[in-house]
Amino acid sequence: MHRADAGSYSLAQRAGAWGVHLLTASGAIVGVLALLASGSGRLREAALWMLLALFIDAIDGSFARLARVKEVLPGTDGRTLDDVIDFLNYVIVPIVFLVQADLVAWPAVVAAPVLASAYGFSQTDAKTDDHFFKGFPSYWNVVALYAFVLPMPPALLSTLLLVLSVMVFVPIKYVYPSRTPVLQRTTLAGGATWTVALLVALVRPPARELVLASLLFPAYYVVLSLVVGGLARRR
Repeated sequence: MHRADAGSYSLAQRAGAWGVHLLTASGAIVGVLALLASGSGRLREAALWMLLALFIDAIDGSFARLARVKEVLPGTDGRTLDDVIDFLNYVIVPIVFLVQADLVAWPAVVAAPVLASAYGFSQTDAKTDDHFFKGFPSYWNVVALYAFVLPMPPALLSTLLLVLSVMVFVPIKYVYPSRTPVLQRTTLAGGATWTVALLVALVRPPARELVLASLLFPAYYVVLSLVVGGLARRR
């Protein structure tokens, strides 16, 4: 069977597919708002925008598969659009946030995650065929959010940025929450709970105990990635 061309789909189907692309693209607007807030010193607002961008990215893929955007709109590459938005919101926005918040000991250190992530995003197998991320998946927004709600010594944070930048090049397979099938429902439920916990911590500080408890999800994510993903092997 041959896949039907775009013209064979109804107006409602095409509108739904374009709506999904618009949802993904809206992440760019959210990223710009986060940058503007960071530049004006409105750090808590910027952190909330970052959390919203993360939420949009978490849900748009599921909607894209539901709307079959690849089939309905074959002329628009949703993966490329997603990568562009992700580089903005997962790399540029959080790195600018860390500098504006004066959270790093040595400003020049932020070049490492930007360059490492540029390499990571350019790899053709950054998202593997069996639905994992290969190499540390540039979760700099998560690092920035924790650095803000759970302050650490600038030297320690700077060291962490360097270590994670190196991990971009280490071919460990990390769980792709919306695609990796192993314990997917548990991962998605944990991610949703984690998002709510950080939202509460940002809206109603101080919430140190809640933030510390929220670290259970990143710990779960790392352990699951090492168990079901592990080191990627060359074929």
